[in-house]
Amino acid sequence: MKFWKNKRVVVTGGAGFLGSFVLENLKKRGCESIFVPKVENFDLRNLADIKEMYDVARPDIVIHLAAVVGGIGANRENPGKFFYDNAIMGLQLIEQARLFGIQKFVCIGTICAYPKFTPVPFKEDDIWNGYPEETNAPYGLAKKMLLVQLQAYREQYGMNGIYLLPVNLYGPRDNFDPRSSHVIPALIKKCVDAQREGKDSLEVWGTGEASREFIYADDAAEGIVLATEKYDKPAPVNIGVGFEIKIKDLVQLIVNLTGFKGEIIWDPSKPDGQPRRMLDTSRAQAEFGFKAKTSFEEGLKNTIEWYRNQTAK
Repeated sequence: MKFWKNKRVVVTGGAGFLGSFVLENLKKRGCESIFVPKVENFDLRNLADIKEMYDVARPDIVIHLAAVVGGIGANRENPGKFFYDNAIMGLQLIEQARLFGIQKFVCIGTICAYPKFTPVPFKEDDIWNGYPEETNAPYGLAKKMLLVQLQAYREQYGMNGIYLLPVNLYGPRDNFDPRSSHVIPALIKKCVDAQREGKDSLEVWGTGEASREFIYADDAAEGIVLATEKYDKPAPVNIGVGFEIKIKDLVQLIVNLTGFKGEIIWDPSKPDGQPRRMLDTSRAQAEFGFKAKTSFEEGLKNTIEWYRNQTAK
């Protein structure tokens, strides 16, 4: 609680999915001065808007969550946009944070930064051992450049910037738009909507053989806030759970939890994405005592219930 007393904090992306949980977590810890730059007022790709935001907010700490992001389909359709928007936003936010003398910059990276064939579980030291999976490489590389920038700025200017690598997020308030959503909200929407519409089948991309790890958004927020309080080193840190599930098993679990009774039709012409994803989470536990608390089934039930309630209105 003492850490946050009289601290002014900017949370970019604070109006988004993960941001909403980070704000709740900060408030619980006694942080009273939180500034969230709304997209209609501050375009964080625009240098003048970034300078104005820092002038207005005068932050001690920046937590940079904002990203232009989506699932495999959105990444395939927008490789240039995803690269440019994420790179230019992060590069300028960090440079201006240095010039403004901001005490600490907390940058949220992405698991998409890891090489396509990273040995499981992914260790932070493996991050440079290959090229990312092709469908999300532009996004992953844009975010990974921010790690280089923060380490270079620490070395040359003594700037305190840390870099966190959260695994795939899910939970209430997630993005359920089928054009840009990730796998869990996309599957929940398909199952719940198919039930309501009386459909007897639904289609799922890929073969189902790829594996993924998922962290409940409230747990990820806890990890980010703990790292902000307690971690001040240049090495990147994974924020995850340390388990993996095949997409075919994930589909079956969501089918069971939603009660959908129809047939699952796989479309192997669509990409699976990275073959496997699972993080080594030992560094986060050792450095700042973070361990995810929410069981996967409990988190899925909460997310399904939230979506049902939202769409029943």
